[in-house]
This record gives sequence, C-alpha cells and structure tokens, in this order.
Amino acid sequence: MSDAEKQDTPEQAEFRTHCQQWLAENHPGQPSVHIPQGALELSDPAALQWLKTWQQSAYDAGLIGTDYSKETGGRGLTGCQAIANQEMQKAKTPFFPNIIGLGMAAPTVYFHAQEAVKQELLPKLLSGEHIWCQGFSEPGAGSDLANQQTFAEKKGDTWVINGHKVWTSLAHFADWMILLCRTSKDDKYNGLSYFVVPIQSMIGKGVTVNPLIKLTGETGFNEVIFEDLVVEDKYRLDEVGAGWKVAMTTLAHERGAGLLTTPAAGGMVMEKEKGAGIGNAMSLIDLAKQSFRNGKTAADDGAIRDSIMELMIRQEGFRQNQRRIGVKELNDHPMRLPLQFKLVATEMSQDIAQLAYEIEGASSTLYVNDEKAVAGGQWQLAYMNSFGVTIAAGANEVQRNILGERVLNMPKSK
Repeated sequence: MSDAEKQDTPEQAEFRTHCQQWLAENHPGQPSVHIPQGALELSDPAALQWLKTWQQSAYDAGLIGTDYSKETGGRGLTGCQAIANQEMQKAKTPFFPNIIGLGMAAPTVYFHAQEAVKQELLPKLLSGEHIWCQGFSEPGAGSDLANQQTFAEKKGDTWVINGHKVWTSLAHFADWMILLCRTSKDDKYNGLSYFVVPIQSMIGKGVTVNPLIKLTGETGFNEVIFEDLVVEDKYRLDEVGAGWKVAMTTLAHERGAGLLTTPAAGGMVMEKEKGAGIGNAMSLIDLAKQSFRNGKTAADDGAIRDSIMELMIRQEGFRQNQRRIGVKELNDHPMRLPLQFKLVATEMSQDIAQLAYEIEGASSTLYVNDEKAVAGGQWQLAYMNSFGVTIAAGANEVQRNILGERVLNMPKSK
C-alpha cells in the first residue's frame, strides 16, 4: 500500500477502488489518430475529438471535477480529485484536451463567478464539451501582466470589448476564453476587470482568431482580436476593478496551487504520461545505446553516462519532493511547492531533451518529417516546445523573483 493510500479516508479509499476498477475496464487504449506530446500542441480536429471523447467518458465516471459541488457539475466529494489523478497516472492514460479549462478556468469560475454562471459553464467545461483558452498575454503585456490594453467599456447591462491578445493556446478550438481587460485607465492594477467570453460562436461577430505558426511547424498558439465584442455583464467575474485579484487565482492554479486547494484542478495535471518515453531521463539510456558515433555507441561515452545519471537523480529527487504535497507541516507557504515544481519540471524537461540532442549527434539534425529521424524526431520536437513551457505561467526568471521576494522574503532586486 502506498503512502497516499494509507492516508485515505474511508470515502477516499472507496473512490480509489472505483477509479482502479473503472480504469482497468475502460482505458482508452491506443488512439486511432496521431496525438501530440501535449494538449497545447493540438491542431488536428480528429485528435481533438478523440481526446474529447476520452475526457467525456472519464467525466461520466466521476474522475474529473470530483471535488466540485454537484450543482456545478462535480461529484461533491472531498480530497478525491488528487486520487483520480494518481490512478490515471498509474494507468498511463492519455492527457485531457481541455487543460486550460480544467487547470485555470474552472477554479477561477468556481471561486469568482455568479452561482448561475457556474452552473451554466462548469458542467460542459469539466466534460470537455466546451474547450477553453486564456486571454492574458498581449503584444505589450507579457511578463508585465498588469499592462493590459484590451479595453472593456460598460454600456447598459453589457460590456463592449476591443483589443488584441497573443500566444493564446487552443484559441483555434476554444468555445470560451477567460479574459483580463482594462476597465479604467486611471489605475494600473485596480483598473482591471475579469470576464469569461464566448469565442467560437462569436467569430466574425467581434472575434477574429489567427493561428501563429511556431518554430516546430505546429499551430497551437494564436492571436485573438476583439472588435466591438458585446458581452453580458453576468459574465464578469467578481467586482469591477477586481480583475487583478481574480487573475491571481488563475495564475495560482496555472502554477500548480490547484494541487494544494479544494476543489482540486479537475484533472489538469494529466499531461501525456511520459513513462519511459520522451521527457523521461531513463529513456535516454536506450537512446544512447541506439546512437552511434565513430564506431561506438553514445552509451560507451563516460561523459554521456554521467550526464544521464545526473538527470535521472534530478528526476527522482523531483518525484520524491512531490510527496511533500500531502504533508501539511511541510507546506509552510502556499506557493513554495507550486513555484518550485514549475521551475524544476520545465527546466529539467528542457535539459533532458537537450542531452538527447547531444546523444543523437549528427542525427539530431533530422526532424519529425524525416523517415530516418531517431525516435521519429520527437526529441527535437520536445526540445523546441520546451521553451514555450519555461515562459508560460510567468517566465521562470519571474518565478525566481516571486520565490525570492514572496516566499524567502529577500529584498527586491534593483
């Protein structure tokens, strides 16, 4: 019995058994279409539909939105979402496509929306029927999130929105967007308000979505342009001018705090199970054995072996550190572990993919479209995608500042 299972309440133990039995009988198996490395790289409608079907079945079984109230589409349990996540990871299930909806939009709506709006939006979000995206970044407002220029003007019982969002993952498929806007030019922070707005149904009626082609050739990113988009006031979250406070709820969950709060993040931690595949340091051993340079394999190189072992130690250390989440006494600050995990995980994944480049040698110049590419060129794809992840949720440089200033109480850098 694992440490987690020993800590289960009777209700949680019963739910864990339910998860194990359901997953044993209903694992979706191998997809009939190509599935990308992560949800944010989705571009094929067929892949999206396959994953939405998987999310719907997991939701119907109670494995998503588990800790949300029954009135908002959840199961009404306590502390069970983490159990569902653990069991899905053990079963090596596919990721869920609605990662932004589950991980960021759902908790933000849950904590800040009117009750009627929660009941309207959350069930279809949790089931995957509606895909969500995040409207934060702008051409002039990236790491300086408060520098929002997209403007929402109040007109009667509606708001008219004009502006430009960029790097908007999944906007090409999204039905809804969580949107941070400026509603007053007189105060940088208190002049922000937060909305949820329809996207797909309003294309050509105030919304334009343009794909942005990434270095990888994929189209996961988009720009979204608002031109006199009319939104009902009921879709404003919290008070006018409280947008910064609401945005902090979103960012806290994006950075992993959903692992420490209730309701938990509804399945958002379910990225593709890496196992011994791309992104796992152990898989570098097989890669090194299969990569030849100067008549020898890369595994024969002592320096390569040392580098692989160093990454394996780092990865195991990260895995063991995650166990601290379940120990209240070790969580002295609510953001310490989420910020640490985001930093360590994204940089470690990047370092693993970078070492794969070195191991492959000349073969690392071959990409996913080349039939001779090692491992189908997936390591090269992972390396290029890794830079977006170190920037997302606040660049890692910003995360270090937050850790230093707000967790360790160090003086602000000048």
